[in-house]
Amino acid sequence: MKIDIVSIFPEVFEPVFKVGMSRLAQERALLEINAHDLRDFTTDKHRQVDDEPYGGGPGMVMKPEPFYQAMLSLLGASPFVVPKGVRTILLTPQGEPLTQSLVSGLAKAERLIILCGRYEGVDARVNTFVTDEISIGDYILSGGEIGAMVIVDAVGRLISGVLGAEASLDEESFSDGLLEYPQYTRPASWLGQRVPDVLVSGDHGAIKEWRRREARLRTRTRRPDL
Repeated sequence: MKIDIVSIFPEVFEPVFKVGMSRLAQERALLEINAHDLRDFTTDKHRQVDDEPYGGGPGMVMKPEPFYQAMLSLLGASPFVVPKGVRTILLTPQGEPLTQSLVSGLAKAERLIILCGRYEGVDARVNTFVTDEISIGDYILSGGEIGAMVIVDAVGRLISGVLGAEASLDEESFSDGLLEYPQYTRPASWLGQRVPDVLVSGDHGAIKEWRRREARLRTRTRRPDL
């Protein structure tokens, strides 16, 4: 998969994607990540990417032209005609909430292009040439860069060959609509807290039943909305 990120701060991505899963995925040629400077797609001498909002109000709004030119350059064609296998994403608080189901859909694409907003927002006309508007949560960040990192990490780990134990994906939180069951490792007793007996019993049927029961209990208690 190829992922392009457009931001006014492309340098923030380099250290993040040099470690962990992202680094391994790139070394294995399973994932290609490129960060682009939005200002490179401006045409004025000041490389301006924002302007005052029509109708007044505080702050500045990001202009549509640089985003359009960036998409035009990356796609090699009009952004209004997105090639098959490509998902173009605008990160915005007004977007669809990012869920594991949405992540799974994005992971099936051949290429993602992620646009990162800043300031008071992005000119609404940018919405007309993206396939997805996505929000990573009901809160406000300074810009879309952290959201882009979240999407890359969540999507990248679903690409076949990236994780060493892909079967673990089947039992993670949200994979079946439930939060994951509690996990334990050695030592069996620590600060007076013991690992549940069933987990050391060797009875795989009982362990599976316990995990399912605990997952449902944890979900009811912590995330009843699920």
